[in-house]
Amino acid sequence: MLSKAIGPRYAQLLRLWFPTLGAWGTVGAVGLVYATDWRLILDYVPYINGKFKKDE
Repeated sequence: MLSKAIGPRYAQLLRLWFPTLGAWGTVGAVGLVYATDWRLILDYVPYINGKFKKDE
């Protein structure tokens, strides 16, 4: 299906590059969370969750 839409050569290149793009996307997402200290996500990480305890 994909090879008919974009051509067999580009479909093959996409299949070969997909794991690399996925890995870099994961690295980018983790880097974004680290750089911005994104509380929405980090509240669910057990080790980091203690950092955001509320004194109520």
